[in-house]
Amino acid sequence: MRTQRSRAGSRSTGQDRREPADDRYAEDDDRYTDDDYSDDEESYDEEEEVEPIPAGEAAREGLRQVSRLTGRDPSGVTSVQPNGTGWRVGVELVEDHRIPASTDLLGLYEVDLDADGEVLSFRRVRRYQRGKGEVG
Repeated sequence: MRTQRSRAGSRSTGQDRREPADDRYAEDDDRYTDDDYSDDEESYDEEEEVEPIPAGEAAREGLRQVSRLTGRDPSGVTSVQPNGTGWRVGVELVEDHRIPASTDLLGLYEVDLDADGEVLSFRRVRRYQRGKGEVG
C-alpha cells in the first residue's frame, strides 16, 4: 500500500480514508504541570531582601557615576554611609582648574545609590576653594 501526503498534512492511504497527521504539540500539554508554576508565584509574592553592594564598591561606583553625570574631574570620595536601601556617597570633584592647583574650585556632591549601585539621585552640597576647605 502506498502512502501519500496531501496538502492538509493528513496521510492518505490507498483508499480515500484520511488519518490525522502526527501532532507534535499533543504531548506539550503533559510536560507542564501546576507544580512548575507554583514556585514562581510564591517568589513574586514574597519580597526578597536585597543585600547592598559592599561599601568600597559603592564608593567607586558613586565617584564614577557623578563624574560621568557632571563631566568634571574626580578628586576623591569623602564619605560612604548606608541609607537604608543602599548607600549615600560623598564625592569631591574639581569644578574649575586653576593655577596654582591649591586654588582649584572643588564641589562636594552627595550621590544616593540603590542596593545594586545605580544612581537614585545626586546633588552638590557645597563649593569651595581647595586651599580653603574646612579644617577639623
